[in-house]
Amino acid sequence: MLAVLRSADASLSIADVADRLSIHPNTARFHLETLVKRGRAEMLPPNRTKPGRPPMMFRATSGMDPDGPRDYRMLAGVLADALTRQRDSRRRAVEAGRAWATASVDTAKASTSGAAVTRLTDLLDGLGFAPEYRPHRGQLGDIALRNCPFLELAASHRDVVCPVHLGLMQEALAAWRAPITVDGLIPFAEPGLCIATLTSREEA
Repeated sequence: MLAVLRSADASLSIADVADRLSIHPNTARFHLETLVKRGRAEMLPPNRTKPGRPPMMFRATSGMDPDGPRDYRMLAGVLADALTRQRDSRRRAVEAGRAWATASVDTAKASTSGAAVTRLTDLLDGLGFAPEYRPHRGQLGDIALRNCPFLELAASHRDVVCPVHLGLMQEALAAWRAPITVDGLIPFAEPGLCIATLTSREEA
């Protein structure tokens, strides 16, 4: 229906749209009103040049389609390619991850290792990493990441995608003033998962 409005040389009435689509006028009215509510079409004031009640007229709104096709994966790939070609690409990727954390996490203190691990796994879970904390006897342990929201990109741009995730985790823990940090991220360390290794901040 939106395509009909866009292809028209002038505004269309409900009857016009119904006729062009071979549908009942009530069906046309419903869909036109829905388009108006979504900001995709606008209803024009009636033209009162003739006696009687004039029909309401509709036309497509100008501007970009908010529901049009998107390809964020392509954009991510372009940006990853550009970052890979930069000098110190890994350091820049870590910094990008740190900036991501700065914009995303609160700064309430996590005063214990347990609280820090819980908050970090909650953060990673919300981002789609499917984390699993694995404690080691007498040690902090690690966090297994059983999903990567950027898996296809990580497979082709591991050198910059994985450092972004490392920077995200490190800066989140720093923002929480946690007594631990992530001292490494091992991509695809085991089949189907990556491993973030934890250490105390004093040992880092």
